[in-house]
Amino acid sequence: MPDKHYSFFGAVEKSFDKAAKFTKWEKGILEQIKECNAVFQMRFPLKRDDGNIEVIEAYRVQHSHHKAPCKGGIRFAAEVNQDEVMALAALMTYKCAIVNVPFGGGKGGIRINPKKYSPYELEKITRRYTAELIKKNFIGPGTDVPAPDYGTGEREMAWILDTYSAMHPGEIDAAGCVTGKPVTQGGVRGRREATGLGVFFGLREVCNMPDIMKKLGLTTGVEGKRVVVQGLGNVGYHSAKFFQDAGAKIVGLAEYEGAIWSDKGLDVDEVFNHRKKTGSILDFPGANNFEKNGDALEMDCDILIPAALENVINGENAPRVKAKIIGEAANGPLTPDADDVFGKKGTLVVPDMYLNAGGVTVSYFEWLKNLSHVRYGRLEKRFAENLNTHILGQMEELSGKRVKENEREFIMHGPDEVDLVYSGLEETMIAATHEIMNTWKNNPAIPDMRTAAYVVAINKVGTSYAELGIFP
Repeated sequence: MPDKHYSFFGAVEKSFDKAAKFTKWEKGILEQIKECNAVFQMRFPLKRDDGNIEVIEAYRVQHSHHKAPCKGGIRFAAEVNQDEVMALAALMTYKCAIVNVPFGGGKGGIRINPKKYSPYELEKITRRYTAELIKKNFIGPGTDVPAPDYGTGEREMAWILDTYSAMHPGEIDAAGCVTGKPVTQGGVRGRREATGLGVFFGLREVCNMPDIMKKLGLTTGVEGKRVVVQGLGNVGYHSAKFFQDAGAKIVGLAEYEGAIWSDKGLDVDEVFNHRKKTGSILDFPGANNFEKNGDALEMDCDILIPAALENVINGENAPRVKAKIIGEAANGPLTPDADDVFGKKGTLVVPDMYLNAGGVTVSYFEWLKNLSHVRYGRLEKRFAENLNTHILGQMEELSGKRVKENEREFIMHGPDEVDLVYSGLEETMIAATHEIMNTWKNNPAIPDMRTAAYVVAINKVGTSYAELGIFP
């Protein structure tokens, strides 16, 4: 296990410093980009269902104000601490910069195990936390916009919106104070699967680069690739599902209760349903159990996707990891020591700070929807369908042939909200992948893809500060 004194924020700073020397910015600007601008630590009482009083510890960190609002999820986890929330807020700044989402980085955390609280207690905690954020101006459509993270979801976001709206009567853009909401409360279709889909789009683009694949000794494309996914939560499930649908083979799956493998491949939905029924992925029919869940990380495969918590691959277990490509779907699943090991082995690490940016990208689309007060596709869907129908009719008349029914439906289809969200996310991830890879190729001294991603992020944030006139 890694050293208990390991600092997640320290690891982010270490990666930052590694990349900073490949940028043109002076020391003072780099210091400003690196540090957290505002850290709000709070404690408040909760009356439990049994009448006992418990003090809840919670945080909200605003890492950068180079663009407004700040943006970042809220996690409910027993491990939450200030160092972790600061690190995740910093990663959000760099993540937003890389994928050209005009937000500063933020993050929130409440130090609880949500499984040990009733829905009513969780609602009280969430609403009180929101009220504390409002008091200190740490939430608002133009100030700081939270989202779901580990341990939270649409339900918690709806509570946040309701609390904010009640305390800001008549604020027309109130729905933009939080993203990841239910669609009925101003959420956007496609948000739930966005992070997993972004992971798929990013890794698919890497797999489509012949020079990178040749260097790794792999064939181009996703089809036939053996994939291991750690974590079957929202991100891990959707990552695995999109890879499976694209023709990859899911050979290993790991959760906190254990891990399973099968060379023939595992059906993600069947494993998911098995876990729902039995409470565990273990003993899935036709699969083998690993002795311990960490063994899945060391399984022979082409692509390993850690999609659970941070710090799961470190200097101790990294030498035993056999994957050629590691796609960081979680935040910070590799320590800097692991990075060093993979650099020497020639393993390609596709970094979290851009690979799991699907969530914030689609959150940005949701925020824009809330500010514009109109659903995506509402204005153009019928126009596009009528135009496509007319074009198709003209082509059939001129050619004297009729298009097959399934193709006909595809051509005539006007974009729904989810189509536009998927399209925007695909464009974002493809563009970001190429920008990072080109930065890496154009400077051979940059040691790895993570450092290249940091270089891209630092240059964009530095340019923002310079153009704002903050630095003469």
